Amino acid sequence: MEKRRTFIKSAGLTAGAIAISGWIPGCSENTINTKKWNEMPLSLRFKPFELKLKHVFTIATNSRTTTPDILTELEWNGVIGYGEASLPPYLKETQESVSQFLSKVDVSKFINPFLMEDIQDYVDGLSEGDYAAKASFDIALHDLVGKLIGQPWHKIWGLNPEKTPVTCFTIGIDTPEVVKEKVKEAEEFKILKVKLGRDTDREMVETIRSVTGVPICADANQGWTDRQMALEMCHWLKEKGVVFIEQPLPKTAKEDLAWLTQNSPLPIIGDEGVQTLEDVVPASQIYSGINIKLMKCGGLRAARKMITLARALNMKVMIGCMTETSCAIAAAAQLSPLVDWADLDGNLLISNDLFDGTKVTDGKITLNDRPGIGIIPL
Repeated sequence: MEKRRTFIKSAGLTAGAIAISGWIPGCSENTINTKKWNEMPLSLRFKPFELKLKHVFTIATNSRTTTPDILTELEWNGVIGYGEASLPPYLKETQESVSQFLSKVDVSKFINPFLMEDIQDYVDGLSEGDYAAKASFDIALHDLVGKLIGQPWHKIWGLNPEKTPVTCFTIGIDTPEVVKEKVKEAEEFKILKVKLGRDTDREMVETIRSVTGVPICADANQGWTDRQMALEMCHWLKEKGVVFIEQPLPKTAKEDLAWLTQNSPLPIIGDEGVQTLEDVVPASQIYSGINIKLMKCGGLRAARKMITLARALNMKVMIGCMTETSCAIAAAAQLSPLVDWADLDGNLLISNDLFDGTKVTDGKITLNDRPGIGIIPL
């Protein structure tokens, strides 16, 4: 606890947490804050952090108890926007690589944070990849500008907060006893997400079904290798009340995935196989839908473009997450009224969250009216 307080203090995370009214295009003079902003450069800070998981988190490919993370701050005129890069193993980004990338970002050349497109074009152009690093900057920029405007991003985008979906709660691969304990912890959730991809798949599902009848979404994390077996599992899972399945086969098995999508009684959702905006069009020939994550695609700007393109291609859309603090979760939640499904529980899986943000009420994402991405430091 003392380390957390020291970090928050040293990183300046207690500053700029108050809702700041700013200029809103199209508003009458009576509703506009007449504060004159100084023309001063943006400043960027970042620091490593380690997310501690409440339970051992096991998927088809690995187990872990922690997730490395980088927290960012983007400041202008004393107002601070917060961002985050969560770095699970499969992203192949590290605290070192994110720090190296952010060290190259020279925001001092920008004195107007409202020029978001110019700023983000510059940041995106610094490398070909580094999507989690870019996401940490993108989230901080959106939080900053939202605070300057004085509105949350779902309002700036004109999205209806009543249209947020229920979010699932993730049950990692574990023993039947622990699985039952996790299900009990998730009693308020209206849908569960079960991790599959090992030889205990049927036992995992049957264990969950022994204690609850709520719908399930399944995620094999590329753990199955045979398409015929995968199809048989899809039929069995449908009988067990599963709604869809994510990434059942390796992302490189494109022909098998397309065949499975065509024959499966359940929608097949691409996760590891759909990372960025460039992947969406090819994915429309392979999957029923896509799982968009800010850490995979580079942040809110890219995620919104992916949603628009996927809808144009008649694809289902899910917005997901890694294990993250409420910072990145609250950012992704701003887009949730646009999607079919949400998996925004990453903050609920950790024991050392640094922020208060989006809440889950009766299983449903509830957006608040705080400006920016809707968070305050704890």
